[in-house]
Amino acid sequence: MNLETQIAQALLRIGAVGFCVENPITFTSGMRSPVYVDNRKFPFWPKEWRLVIQGFVRKIREEHLKFDVIAGVETAGIPHSSALAYALQKPSVFVRKKPKKHGTKSKIEGGEVKGKKVLLIEDLITTGGSSLAGVQALRKEDAQVTDCLVIVMYGFPESKKAFEEAQVNLHALTSFEAILQEAEKLAKITPKEQETIQAWLQNPYGWGN
Repeated sequence: MNLETQIAQALLRIGAVGFCVENPITFTSGMRSPVYVDNRKFPFWPKEWRLVIQGFVRKIREEHLKFDVIAGVETAGIPHSSALAYALQKPSVFVRKKPKKHGTKSKIEGGEVKGKKVLLIEDLITTGGSSLAGVQALRKEDAQVTDCLVIVMYGFPESKKAFEEAQVNLHALTSFEAILQEAEKLAKITPKEQETIQAWLQNPYGWGN
């Protein structure tokens, strides 16, 4: 079984994928969705979480990624970036979404990133806005950021384009298409629900209207 399928099955096994066709949710970006992925559940499931961290290590080796520091975007990215940094014995920092209002007012916490190559870790990428804001914050501190590792990527064309324009390479452990395929095999969704979700994947902004 390949890594993409293993991670997809792990997500379904721990209940991190929610199908809400009848009551769609609204993402931070304003996009309405009949499904969601909650990677924050992983730390509660050590066996499955270990699979994620091992998957990151495998991706790093396969893609020959070189870096000095590992960074996570608050808050969902921090547990994974911290665990990965510990496993690899690498320095770890995290990126605030907003600068703290006191002290140094920095968005980067944990250590100095100036002149260092930083690997960004994210739990999920939809539009990519928060991840790229993290990249921008790191680059503002003179860090080099060329790669982002993520657990799940929806694969929307606009997010791929945004990362390409920012000159950041995306490396995902699994895709939402893979999750959907496994959900169908395991009878987690009905054919009608799958049809609705596929329609959303094809036109996520238009679907909400």
